[in-house]
Amino acid sequence: MAAACAAASASLSPPQSTAQRPAAQGRVVFPCASAGSRPRSLRLRPAGLRSPAIRSMPRANKTVVAALADPLKVMIAGAPASGKGTQCELIKTKFGLVHISAGDLLRAEIAAGSENGKQAKEFMEKGQLVPDEIVVNMVKERLLQPDAQENGWLLDGYPRSYSQAMALENLEIRPDIVILLEVPDELLVERVVGRRLDPVTGKIYHLKYSPPENEEIASRLTQRFDDTEEKVKLRLETYYQNLQSLLSTYEDLIVKVKGDAKVDDVFSEVSNLLSSSLEKKTQSVASA
Repeated sequence: MAAACAAASASLSPPQSTAQRPAAQGRVVFPCASAGSRPRSLRLRPAGLRSPAIRSMPRANKTVVAALADPLKVMIAGAPASGKGTQCELIKTKFGLVHISAGDLLRAEIAAGSENGKQAKEFMEKGQLVPDEIVVNMVKERLLQPDAQENGWLLDGYPRSYSQAMALENLEIRPDIVILLEVPDELLVERVVGRRLDPVTGKIYHLKYSPPENEEIASRLTQRFDDTEEKVKLRLETYYQNLQSLLSTYEDLIVKVKGDAKVDDVFSEVSNLLSSSLEKKTQSVASA
């Protein structure tokens, strides 16, 4: 048995005259059965870290790859119409994170006519937050699905209150960074009132800033029942009431970004913040 183990080790090791010591980034150990023989190891580089293929890609076209051992976890927060949806699409494309919107989860329940959906609609029509017990389980189950666990996640619009944040803390679900988009109230109201949805494609338009391409599309656009000036002011009031308690939970993780700049400028700042956070995680994995 000892002879076989030594032979296996020898076949995996380069000749002593040409072998170079690689960086310590993980190893597979092949133990030998005999008491007098020493274990031999084969050093490995973690998959996805500093691979030649990724290093050689042009920076402008490079897709950021999260370390599989500990993928990036991001929360993005902001008032209604602060630009979260637009930034989420850009983040998802560049960083490969799974986009999870509490609002989308709720609207799916409402569209399905489920009991949770019916209850949620009653609160949303009044401009009030949906009770935690209706939302927490939906969010938790989505975060624990394999794609979110393997690729990392981008949680959009949740938590919105201290109690929701505590529910995630109790489940040991915590982000690496929280992006907070800040936009003046008067611009938020204008954005919401002019917002329209194409029910065929799911694309969001704005009557002033992003109008439909033709009359056919314009004729079928719909407005969310809570996208009125009266409802958005109620939603803003609720948002600000809960913001301070939310900030206290993630005080060490929150980074504020001005959301009233051009979309590309906002994303440039957001991208730099996420790249820096990802780099720190990658370095941590590589040095482990």
